[in-house]
Amino acid sequence: MIRFVLSPDGMVVPDLKRELPGRGVWVSARADMVAAAAGKGRFARGFRRPVEVMPDLAGTVGRLLCERALGYLSLANRAGLVVAGFGKVSDAIAAGTVKVLVEARDGAPDGRRKLMGRVRARPENTIEHADMFDSAQISLALGRANVIHAAISADGLTEAFLAAARKFEAYWQETANSSCAAGSV
Repeated sequence: MIRFVLSPDGMVVPDLKRELPGRGVWVSARADMVAAAAGKGRFARGFRRPVEVMPDLAGTVGRLLCERALGYLSLANRAGLVVAGFGKVSDAIAAGTVKVLVEARDGAPDGRRKLMGRVRARPENTIEHADMFDSAQISLALGRANVIHAAISADGLTEAFLAAARKFEAYWQETANSSCAAGSV
């Protein structure tokens, strides 16, 4: 669920952190549900007053969810939890230090297949997989050029990234648009 509140000027604002003051209206965390609520006057009914809804509210929420996930990836990188590059990721998988394998959805299928084979070959196979971002987004979040494969070690930031990435992925489950603007971190 995503919480929305009203700004002082009556604009509907997403509250992803669930900490903004005021009465909140909750909508299912799916783009189609947010678009339907915005288009059918459900926010005015929920807030019991006239409201202003920004154009493309569903797209804005999707971009915010994406930025949140990529922000956690960036923090994990700054904390020294991330390795990038096919060789380093492969070595980290073999060493058993990987909690999340992050792969660019626009990466070559061959490299992705090889790394997933190494993940499946691990006896415990507890590595999560995140492939909802493109290489430009991952590269920007990590401050490196052309990142296709990255691996994150276990930590609280890793769990926060994984939760945010899953929420972003689920948000777009019913639509073809599953990206945020490259360069949005």
